[in-house]
Amino acid sequence: MIEVKNLHKGFGGEPVLKGISTQFKNGKTNLIIGQSGSGKTVFLKSLVGLHQIDQGEIYYDGRRLGEMDDDERKALRTEMGMVFQGNALFDSLTIEENVVFALSMFSGMTKEEMLDRANFCLKRVNLENVNKKFPAELSGGMQKRVALARAIAFKPKYLFCDEPNSGLDPKTAIVIDNLIREITQEFDITTVINTHDMNSVMEIGDHIIYIKYGIKEWEGTSEDILNTDNESINDFVYSSELFRKIKTKL
Repeated sequence: MIEVKNLHKGFGGEPVLKGISTQFKNGKTNLIIGQSGSGKTVFLKSLVGLHQIDQGEIYYDGRRLGEMDDDERKALRTEMGMVFQGNALFDSLTIEENVVFALSMFSGMTKEEMLDRANFCLKRVNLENVNKKFPAELSGGMQKRVALARAIAFKPKYLFCDEPNSGLDPKTAIVIDNLIREITQEFDITTVINTHDMNSVMEIGDHIIYIKYGIKEWEGTSEDILNTDNESINDFVYSSELFRKIKTKL
């Protein structure tokens, strides 16, 4: 579980995050939503330690991030998996080499063990017989699955996904959503997803926080979001024609 208490973060004297508190539980898909510029990317980067926060506390299963020394932070990073918006695959490496890259640097595994782990992870995201291919030889959806395989290679306790469906067609996005949710539940991972995709929110939103102007305006589940009377979240969710039609039928 990741627990956030009264989180504040700003740049150049301008506040971006204003006292956010929440909990992200293991085995759940925890989604962060909000308009562009709302602060959700800063929030995600603060969670993983890329931004030093100005005020507040972040706990990883009871361990306070701000009190960790360098060795403890390095150990925590090995417990994290990350799926980047642009996949961040190495074009010059094969798919197999991309998945084992971090393992070869930090795991201490033998070559055989790393290859076994890579094959397991690729199979888990429904990718087989692609080991020797390069990223450019795969579709966007397949590349995203490689990125997910790499993210779980270290058997992470925490999985962070930044706009995992960016650039994908709706059908492929559903595949990625389902994989993330299955992996989260199967391995009891604490998964945090930063997304604009309302289909993802409704399909896999076990726990959702809505950020507006750096403030947590709303929190609940995908079921709650259809029945809330919070005007701010309603304006955000039902700004699309699809969700206006859903609201009309309720």
